[in-house]
Amino acid sequence: MKLELGTFLLYGSTILPGCIPIFGLFIIFIIDLISNKKNTTVFYLTSLTSLLVTIIILLFQWNTKPIMSFSDSFQTNSFNRIFQIFIALSSMFCIPLTLEYIKRIRMAIPEFFIFILTATAGGIFLCGANDLVTIFVSLECLSLCSYLLCSYTKKDIRSNEAAIKYLLIGGISSSILAYGFSWLYGLSGGETNIQKIVNGILDTQMFHSTGIFIALICVTIGLAFKISMVPFHQWTPDIYEGSPTPVVAFLSVTSKIAGIALATRIFNIVFIFSANEWKFILEILAISSMILGNLVAITQTSMKRMLAYSSISQIGYIIIGLITGDLNGYASMIIYTFFYIFMNLGTFACIILFGLRTGTDNIRDYEGLYMKDPLLSLSLTLCLLSLGGIPPLTGFFGKLYLFWCGWRAGNYLLVMVALITSIISIYFYLKIVKLIIYSRNGRINPYLQAYIVSPSTSVEKNSIEFIILLCTMGSIFFGFLIDPFFYCIQDTLKLSLFFP
Repeated sequence: MKLELGTFLLYGSTILPGCIPIFGLFIIFIIDLISNKKNTTVFYLTSLTSLLVTIIILLFQWNTKPIMSFSDSFQTNSFNRIFQIFIALSSMFCIPLTLEYIKRIRMAIPEFFIFILTATAGGIFLCGANDLVTIFVSLECLSLCSYLLCSYTKKDIRSNEAAIKYLLIGGISSSILAYGFSWLYGLSGGETNIQKIVNGILDTQMFHSTGIFIALICVTIGLAFKISMVPFHQWTPDIYEGSPTPVVAFLSVTSKIAGIALATRIFNIVFIFSANEWKFILEILAISSMILGNLVAITQTSMKRMLAYSSISQIGYIIIGLITGDLNGYASMIIYTFFYIFMNLGTFACIILFGLRTGTDNIRDYEGLYMKDPLLSLSLTLCLLSLGGIPPLTGFFGKLYLFWCGWRAGNYLLVMVALITSIISIYFYLKIVKLIIYSRNGRINPYLQAYIVSPSTSVEKNSIEFIILLCTMGSIFFGFLIDPFFYCIQDTLKLSLFFP
């Protein structure tokens, strides 16, 4: 079949954003293969450039019409592009956080960037995948690279343990998800395209059958594992604590962004006939995540474990927009996800810098940090308070719009639980802030006695501080621009297939 050049270029442009990181990782691979001297800066700039080009291409494609390509196995619309931009942006922010860390642990640098770019490409393709096979392959591409990144510090027993746990539990969740997909394939008469599955289920009159309910349960469990919703969250704290901190920062945002994008499309397209059922199930999971995540976070002594439970509660807040199921709900969900990138990565950037200078992530070792490093203390404080939703920081406006949309949709119990648990979260965030600012009897703990803030002359240290500054500014000021963001996202979503 002869394709016209214009059609070929049009279809090629739909997957171009996902191909750019792949080109970047091939360049890194070739340079590493032929070069005797390993130049970290070249690998670093290649990774950043490929991700930056990806974002630019996606921005240029922002207002193009929805396109189905590659035998309808890939869908490009405004909704997918937003999440693809978020994934590329998160990866671009995470790369500068890794340089000094990898240099300290003396591990291979090219492989780390290759895994990051591969996972990013998998996440980008996952956002646009329109076929069960494409969805599963893209999801596993993201997941397998995540397992490898968790075990990157091979000499660290905790890292190896985290990777094994992540691999085993991730494999189980993928199996359950694949089992749910197999039910959809059978009930639709042998279709894998998600639009054709709906038509097939209509033709076979199976939309209210027990099989559909089994598929819904399996798919929900598989996705809940991926985005760490209670009670499928057990792997999260151990993986956060044992994995290298830059890897945790990467996983804490990219996996959730990709999972939310996939869940929104699967539930609203494939399970459109079971809307009441999946909304009820997600409401229970969201309430459980908000309650357990915030209550258990209070008892944690490790900063990374605390952020693990914090991320579990945060996904509960984000799901409110998905349960709302209307244009305002999706817009508020997308905006809060965008804000979450800056708040969470800003917090992790501060933890990485503190860990590099002290070698600890225990919460009690932050006591009196303000006396040693006021700028790092201020940045960490602002990011934590923004996560807690303290006005007038960015997190407050994000939660305000999210809860308001949920209340308008009639989800009163869900919003009330979210408000109460948000107040609880403020307690453990403020507890850390108090520890940072005040020191009992003016004493300095042993980790801070040798703490030295040296002038940043290297690219590695400057890069971490730049991300801290950027994310802190976002955590402070983006909330004041929420109205333009909200209306821009609304207008963009109207161009997608969700809101024709």
